[in-house]
Amino acid sequence: MAVADGGFRALDEKSLIEYIRATPALSSLLGDDLRALTVKEVGDGNLNFVYIVISSSGGSIVIKQAIPYIRCIGESWPMTKERAYFEALTLREHGRLCPAHVPEVYHFDRPLSLIAMRYLKPPHIILRKGLIAGIEYPLLAEHMSEYMARTLFFTSLLYRSTSEHKREVAEYCGNVELCRLTEQVVFSDPYKISQYNHWTSPYLDQDAETVREDDILKLEVAGLKSMFCERAQALIHGDLHTGSVMVTTDSTQVIDPEFAFYGPMGFDIGALVGNLILAFFSQDGHSDNGKDRKVYKQWILKTIEDTWNLFHKKFISLWNEHKDGNGEAYLADVYKKPELWFLVQEKYIKDLFHDSLGFGAAKMIRRIVGVAHVEDFESITDAERRAYCEHRALEFAKMILKERQRYDTIEQITSALQNIPS
Repeated sequence: MAVADGGFRALDEKSLIEYIRATPALSSLLGDDLRALTVKEVGDGNLNFVYIVISSSGGSIVIKQAIPYIRCIGESWPMTKERAYFEALTLREHGRLCPAHVPEVYHFDRPLSLIAMRYLKPPHIILRKGLIAGIEYPLLAEHMSEYMARTLFFTSLLYRSTSEHKREVAEYCGNVELCRLTEQVVFSDPYKISQYNHWTSPYLDQDAETVREDDILKLEVAGLKSMFCERAQALIHGDLHTGSVMVTTDSTQVIDPEFAFYGPMGFDIGALVGNLILAFFSQDGHSDNGKDRKVYKQWILKTIEDTWNLFHKKFISLWNEHKDGNGEAYLADVYKKPELWFLVQEKYIKDLFHDSLGFGAAKMIRRIVGVAHVEDFESITDAERRAYCEHRALEFAKMILKERQRYDTIEQITSALQNIPS
């Protein structure tokens, strides 16, 4: 990866084709005949442009380019293009650790902030869209728990030496601008008046004000923000919501790790679980034509349970397998008593569970009264019905954020979800 030295230009469909033809690493993937390339811009996120490129011979790639501002806001909110460097770096590292669930990177151009990677062909769709459509993914929990267990364990001090860890932490400190964006939109803006905040008005006007006036909530969020800023626990994806996962019934692929840095593991786990809970609450807004989606809601709850429980099992298994390795957090000759080893792991996982609940709840709150919302709710066209679903999700998130320490198992969380009054 060459060091950026200027020369950035935003590509459009025409100039992208010219770039591909002049770049052997890309043109070789698309076959011999490059005269008829089909290019389609599909970026529906908040930050970047994403192009699907298909050749007449059937070759295909995805090109993603970071632009120097937030796409969903415009040039009034500048944003570093260097996020593409950290995304490419993380795709390669997470892909090395969990190749079954991360698409391959073919090419990275740092001056252009451009990544070329494997095209996840149909029927792959964004998980969030599948959840809105009511599609069950029987392997989702298995695959996501595998991805999280491997990427989080192998980039932590449970596996690495402190020297190696600090070297990696220092590299990723360069992604400070996207970390600061998260600090703002997740941990600060929802709790004060901010120009970009919005919600389903007038129905949630009181809800938004209640969040801004809740001192206990603010104290809890302050602790989470400190942990996010200060705890370099593992290389986290940094934005692991259901819009960052592409799925079929037998494939799960994690994309878009541009927010990656060395942070608290619970931020990734919480982001995924929190977004699944948002999907759960949105189902009542999608229950049309006599379909109440009760069965599908039960599937979401089971997926939440399985995701955490499988993660827990796999993470501990990796830890036990590598306890005599280079990891310096818990040296085997210090914790050699079996009962002490068990207590260390039990406390570690319990703390991680509570971290995950806290971060998950914070992510839910920002998606309801902050700047960037989720399609799960936004696609509910009846504003009053949408607000009903959002209000229930918001109340649950606030409760979990403040009371998470009293929960010991994921089943207690799913039970609480089922017992919320209508």
